[in-house]
Amino acid sequence: MRTDILDNLAARTGEAVAHYWRTRSVQRERQREKRPPDQGARSAVTGGAQMDGFISLLTELIVSVGLPKEAVFSGRAVELPGFFRPTKEWDLLVVRENALIAAIEAKSHVGPSFGNNFNNRTEEAMGSALDLWTAYRERAFLVSPQPFLGYLFMLEGCEASNRPVKVREPHFQVFPEFASASYARRYELFCRKLVLERHYSASAFITSTAETGIRGKFATPADDLSVERFAKALVAHLAAFV
Repeated sequence: MRTDILDNLAARTGEAVAHYWRTRSVQRERQREKRPPDQGARSAVTGGAQMDGFISLLTELIVSVGLPKEAVFSGRAVELPGFFRPTKEWDLLVVRENALIAAIEAKSHVGPSFGNNFNNRTEEAMGSALDLWTAYRERAFLVSPQPFLGYLFMLEGCEASNRPVKVREPHFQVFPEFASASYARRYELFCRKLVLERHYSASAFITSTAETGIRGKFATPADDLSVERFAKALVAHLAAFV
């Protein structure tokens, strides 16, 4: 197994972060040239491809373990059967010899509308996990062993995502960790709880800004949600299938 990717994972993650912000900038510029332009921040969402740097990094990591590249799928053939819906598209799949080995989501959230989209992001991630594990129980993936389910998330680090947010408690109190928690803190808690409750095998959470992210700078708010730990968990799982 190659170890150079793991050894240089921080630098490689920085390259993926820079790719994200470069791609986003290009897409926003193209939208400005359109008539009429997309509304609000939607211009940086409709083009897709921002997270491709992370997908490429994960693909290289998977292949470095010894799995053939033909077993890795992204952009096409990424549908899996669901239990509550016919299919769900994943950002990256590893399928070998009719067995589902891994399914990974790589998502991001950039302002200014953190409040409007936080619930959408979390509900989507929880729903996807529930759908996959229920389909797995019902043998939708044939004789597949238990797959690795991964969630990698990048949040824009800015004043709006880091300021305390009040919660409404008209009937019952929220759990204390959510009281006055910023959206950055909420996402950190969310990613940790996804693993704690075994909805996902591993989760990674990083933040970056448009100003420094374009140069590959990013932050890891919590060590247990680092890209390094995520990568090592993925590699350990894949090693059984080489």
